[in-house]
Amino acid sequence: MLARFAEVGLIDDAMFANAWVESRHYSRGLGRRALAAELNQRGVDRSDIQAAVAQVSPERELATARALVERRLASTAGQPAQVRIRRLAGMLARKGYPPGLAYRVVREALEQEGQDQAAAIDDDVFEAEFGEGELG
Repeated sequence: MLARFAEVGLIDDAMFANAWVESRHYSRGLGRRALAAELNQRGVDRSDIQAAVAQVSPERELATARALVERRLASTAGQPAQVRIRRLAGMLARKGYPPGLAYRVVREALEQEGQDQAAAIDDDVFEAEFGEGELG
């Protein structure tokens, strides 16, 4: 019966995956890793996942991460820079953004805010937090 549904186009994993990625990236700000994981949990074929996630370009993912951090930045005001970095980067990590991108976006946001402490945070602190070699 499912085969017949697929034959007539009622079941189409590729279309589902594309719609899922579009919806979840815009509505929840999920990064490519999280989107791929969600589709995998739903039993979508790996090739369909890869094609759907490819819709989210690195530039678009970066822009979305920046928007997420910008929205949350004020809620961390008054906290030490290290705490702000950990909270903001943690939020991005939970949404499926790679550690290097998260670190870069958070550092840029703090520097734009005039947070001199951002420059004082040693990259070693971040590597200890997120793993060596992932800050690229």
